[in-house]
Amino acid sequence: MRDSGPMRRQDDNRGSPFLALVRTPSRTCSLRSLRRRLVIATYNVHRWTGFNGRARPEPLKAFAVISELGADLIALQEVLRPFHTATDPLEELSERLRFHVAFAATREHRRGQIGNAILSRWPLRSVSILDLTLSRIEKRAAVAIRVDDGEVELDVVSTHLALSDRTRRRQVESLLIHPRLRERPTLLLGDMNAWRSSRATRTLELDLGSHNNRKWPASFPAWRPLLALDRVYGRDVLIHDVATHRSPAARRASDHLPVTARVEIPLNTPHRSAQ
Repeated sequence: MRDSGPMRRQDDNRGSPFLALVRTPSRTCSLRSLRRRLVIATYNVHRWTGFNGRARPEPLKAFAVISELGADLIALQEVLRPFHTATDPLEELSERLRFHVAFAATREHRRGQIGNAILSRWPLRSVSILDLTLSRIEKRAAVAIRVDDGEVELDVVSTHLALSDRTRRRQVESLLIHPRLRERPTLLLGDMNAWRSSRATRTLELDLGSHNNRKWPASFPAWRPLLALDRVYGRDVLIHDVATHRSPAARRASDHLPVTARVEIPLNTPHRSAQ
């Protein structure tokens, strides 16, 4: 899939989240089997504005952190696509990594579109958006992609859940009944706003399964992580070594630290042709 076209204000879509960008880089990177152990990451980039959110957007700081991760799939939240700049940071990042990218705009900020994105080493076989706006106060959404290597398929979802416990629980219920989280090996990545144990996070762990860590690593605030807001869940995948990336650059680039994990699709997962 090629670029979905130049970004513009989409006034007819301003009331609800919408798919704003699907793009293939001009040069793609080498593909790998999805059967091998993959490195995945989720990262709330805080509109590219650093740890305090008051600075002017400086995407290069987050780019440096993302390049440190060495990830095959990267979910991003609070991505800003500015209205009045010569280049789109997300498209530039896609070109630098030579990764495919999909972006769903959740809302329009005075500086541009804000939403969730997924960067993938593999071409995007399909892309969709899940509207999770269940409150008049907070617009929320998820972007979902499907990738395959010719043998197996993998669905990947990036989201940023609500601050309210009640709304977050309803969003989780909506996610868990969606086909993108039920039909094949699936990863759900994002800022779950899991600042305390709640019904929403307990439901995710019971339904999707967890990881081999004893507990989730803290990722917020970046300069002194105390809360495990950013998480990785999966269905029909094995998740290992979930960790926060605590480099000096990561402590300055956002108010969240990236969270990484190693993921395997079990050998007994049916081949694509058998599904």
